[in-house]
Amino acid sequence: MLSLTTSALRALPALALMGALSATAAEAETAEGYWQGVQKAGVLRCGAAVAPPYVMRDPATGEYSGFFADLCKEFADVLKVKPEFVDTTWDNIVAGLQAGKWDMSLALNRTPARAMAVQFSVPAMEYQISLAYNKNNPKIAPGAASVADIDKAGVTLAVMSGTAQDKAISAAVKNATIMRLPGNDETRLAVTSKRADILVDASDTNQLFTQSNPDWAVALNPTPALAKQGVAFGLPHQLSAADVEVVDIFLEEKVATGHVDELIRKAVDEVLKGAK
Repeated sequence: MLSLTTSALRALPALALMGALSATAAEAETAEGYWQGVQKAGVLRCGAAVAPPYVMRDPATGEYSGFFADLCKEFADVLKVKPEFVDTTWDNIVAGLQAGKWDMSLALNRTPARAMAVQFSVPAMEYQISLAYNKNNPKIAPGAASVADIDKAGVTLAVMSGTAQDKAISAAVKNATIMRLPGNDETRLAVTSKRADILVDASDTNQLFTQSNPDWAVALNPTPALAKQGVAFGLPHQLSAADVEVVDIFLEEKVATGHVDELIRKAVDEVLKGAK
């Protein structure tokens, strides 16, 4: 009797462990991922700050376009839910994601500082910053090739407040004046009206600006590069690796098949048509 009781007691830890493992497995089977929650809600909320050709908003209709807006719509199709765009600014696009105001942020540059606050998908495209200006501006030397060449007292740089461009140029210049403005239209108007000398923005966005003003606008990709980063979806910090992988697989296919390039060309054409 004593030996039987002892054997039973010795078996208890093993039985308890087996029970715990069974409970864990059952929990894992029933655990709901983030995107399953989005599917139950029926809506994918995308935080959108305007920056053509990434994200554009028709002021008359409120409709969103641009290649990152299109990717949001396509990911919503994958989840079989409706896309919903939540208007925000570049100053608030990370904080809003942290606060749960939307499920993903559109066209977010991958930076170490942001990665401490949110997660990122794989990049949809690579990004670098360029400097667009009037080629007849006497403040800008014809042979300018670096940020140091334009970092002079009396030179004013227009940039969208809170963007990756803002952070990069703020860290790089010591003498020039930085004019921080709330949006894409305001920065361009500052340069065309000559209140600012240089437009600091993404190279593809500045290419649109120079194509729209071919008589006088030129762009410089500084050497060394002011910034080179991936542009991705910003995702909530609490997402599991499995949840992030869902978005990564979606984007990897879109990039590999050339679909993202097609969306970029479509967005660029839309911007150029609107500029005519």
